[in-house]
Amino acid sequence: MFGPDKCGATNKVHFIFRHKNPVSGEYEEKHLSAAPTARISKLSTLYTLIVRPDQTYEIKINDESVKSGSLLEDFTPAVNPPEEIDDPNDTKPSDWVDEAKIQDPEAKKPEDWDEDAPREIEDADAEKPDDWLEDEPELIPDPDAQKPDDWDDEEDGDWVAPTIPNPKCVEASGCGPWVRPLKKNPAYKGKWTAPFIDNPAYKGVWKPARIKNPNYFTDSSPSKFEKMAGIGFELWTMQNDILFDNIYIGHSESEAAKFTKETWGVKYPVEQALEDKDKPKVSDDVFDGTWKDDPVKFVTQMITRFVDLARYDVVSAFKLMPLTGGSIVIGSFTAVALLGGLISLLLAPVLTPQQTVLTAGQTQSPPYRTKTLRKGRKERSSSGRGNGRRDCGRRTPRRRTPPKTNHPKSRVDGPSKSHWSRLCKWSC
Repeated sequence: MFGPDKCGATNKVHFIFRHKNPVSGEYEEKHLSAAPTARISKLSTLYTLIVRPDQTYEIKINDESVKSGSLLEDFTPAVNPPEEIDDPNDTKPSDWVDEAKIQDPEAKKPEDWDEDAPREIEDADAEKPDDWLEDEPELIPDPDAQKPDDWDDEEDGDWVAPTIPNPKCVEASGCGPWVRPLKKNPAYKGKWTAPFIDNPAYKGVWKPARIKNPNYFTDSSPSKFEKMAGIGFELWTMQNDILFDNIYIGHSESEAAKFTKETWGVKYPVEQALEDKDKPKVSDDVFDGTWKDDPVKFVTQMITRFVDLARYDVVSAFKLMPLTGGSIVIGSFTAVALLGGLISLLLAPVLTPQQTVLTAGQTQSPPYRTKTLRKGRKERSSSGRGNGRRDCGRRTPRRRTPPKTNHPKSRVDGPSKSHWSRLCKWSC
């Protein structure tokens, strides 16, 4: 088998021939070890394989030599098998020692070796900074926070002002109890293990005995292939318009060269001329300066050249102008991201007159409205919450510790469990 193979990461020119073992009579495929890279283009590509009687070969692409070597040396598995092979019946003895190193059995842990010593200890030389505020808390209640007018102590629990970072701690080295920093323990050694020594019983790496290869033979002329009854093409492709023509199989290199000159040698220059004619001509008259002269004109010209090349061949455009192509791709993704952000802002809900802006990204919900139900029960609702039903399943349990949040409407203590059970009967 001979020809190009381009699929995924594979890109090479195959050369595979079947060789018959004269001793066993079995056939085995021999693959070229370092196959050359295939050339894929829109023009006609000529692949040539020459196998000579001196057991050498040569591969040409577009009448240029790309690979040559010996049939007896460059193929896997080799044409001629080895004279000796490993004895398949030989086994490693049970007393065979193949460990080169062992732990010293006479080694003992030193008496001063402390396995329990920690990796880090407190730095005894460290001193508390003079401006360390040990009596100041890191968080303090927000002095500007006020209890909302619609806060119901019976229903919402005791209101506690949200906490904020203590401004005194920002200016000082720190607040709260001072703790010495940690440093590496110079006495730390970790778990003790015995050192390794050479194994006195080591015999080396065991290998099976070598015997003569029963299938050994010597073929000094693998170039004498068996008769060829026909040719075929093994195809697997997702592209169309792939054509094959002008196939030659013979024994004369001169005849093959003549055939090449009369077929591919005539067609390829014409295809190349048409390709050069169809290529977009990039005019240099647009702007002949540099980035410093006029950045706008310089960028416009580079983008224009890249687009003109991409209309013909996108891959070639990126190869010839990688910086311009990469900049266009990055700019496109950036523009899409900005457009998505703008659309998100346009689709965001608009603040109602009852809402109050707190900080960037935070809004205060409008005051709750109440309405009278039977037996004096109340339903609480707010605009923008569907049908006004409260999510009873997400009510947090009653707690007295303030949450770490800057929201002024921080609900800390909720109503009793029985209250919400009654509310769920009609609301959830």
